[in-house]
Amino acid sequence: MPVTYKKKVAVLTGHCEIEEAETLFSWLTEDASRQLNLKALATAHTAVFQVLLCLRPKVSVQPESSELYWLVEMLQTDNNKVWCE
Repeated sequence: MPVTYKKKVAVLTGHCEIEEAETLFSWLTEDASRQLNLKALATAHTAVFQVLLCLRPKVSVQPESSELYWLVEMLQTDNNKVWCE
């Protein structure tokens, strides 16, 4: 299971498919204090990334994968401009 929901933290691991996006969106919008643990996240469907970028939840543990540096940068940036290098 790529997403494990705990009381206040969702743990994303491996590859998160499109089916996870709607549930993740609902879980995050139910309580604004909920956080994400992205330590073991390797990849995700663009719909999952869209949820994260739209809601910008607090990330309790950053991803280990250096390939997700762009996600960390975008989640930490306050402006709404598209960021790319």
